[in-house]
Amino acid sequence: IVDQATDPWGIDVTAIELQDIELPENMKRTMAKQAEAEREKRATIIKATGEVIASKNLQKAAKTLHKIEGALHLRTLHSLNDMSSDQSNTIVFVTPLEVLRALEEVD
Repeated sequence: IVDQATDPWGIDVTAIELQDIELPENMKRTMAKQAEAEREKRATIIKATGEVIASKNLQKAAKTLHKIEGALHLRTLHSLNDMSSDQSNTIVFVTPLEVLRALEEVD
């Protein structure tokens, strides 16, 4: 478009630079909403990806604990140790797994 206007005068325009463009307020709000939606979309994708990775790791850990005899007992003891170091008023009743398994058979 610019060349059509300047060619008859023998002028060759090689570059056009725009400065200080003022957008209408509604356009600014629309662009801000779009940018926020994009950020939320990326955050949701990252969170979902992390949850998938975490679930796969939990699945691997469960399989490992199931394969190795005594591993679940050891994990339970570690968990009890971690809970005992917390500063809380939580009361934990420790029940051996054998008792729980016996209760399952009663049902």
